[in-house]
Amino acid sequence: MALANKKFLPAAEERRRFQRVKVHLLGRYMLPDRREFPCQVINMSPGGLALLAPGIGNVGDRVVAYLDHIGRVEGKITRIIDNGFAMTIGATPRKRDKLAAQLTWLANRDILNLPEDRRHDRIVPRNPIAVLTLEDGTKMTCRIIDLSLSGAAIAAENRPPLKSIVLLGRVQGRVVRNLEDGFALEFMHEQPVETLEESVTAR
Repeated sequence: MALANKKFLPAAEERRRFQRVKVHLLGRYMLPDRREFPCQVINMSPGGLALLAPGIGNVGDRVVAYLDHIGRVEGKITRIIDNGFAMTIGATPRKRDKLAAQLTWLANRDILNLPEDRRHDRIVPRNPIAVLTLEDGTKMTCRIIDLSLSGAAIAAENRPPLKSIVLLGRVQGRVVRNLEDGFALEFMHEQPVETLEESVTAR
């Protein structure tokens, strides 16, 4: 009996350590078979989240998700819920601290009725044409579909390899996924809103 109780301690500890916050965040996620779907997160902690999702995998499946205001998270499906599933978040202690701060801000924003965080809204730049510098130094012209302080969607004939490091204007980013007509970048560092467009379209 003691062994059976012991088995459930990690989950109980996680519930004590990480308080779930009710949030309404939109995003996309990818299942192990590489299918992608839109989703809406309904609650989240630095250790896990629950989301409404049209494509549901199996318990234990690895999931990679890109969430508005949060960025990239990955983990495994822990249970199936109505119209979606719950998953863990695999993260370093530093990443968990950052998630905790982001979730605190999101919770306080709702309580205090603060304006929507514009920093991670996607915008279409006034000048969408930019120069992309690949890892080998090759430069190519591309079109920015949209961007936020944490990343950008790029339309281009040639897609750099996934996980490769590139420069969009002066901003360093990593190629995180392919799109139908291009690819998506995640910036290495969150960008200041005041200089975002100037930095990414810099020649």
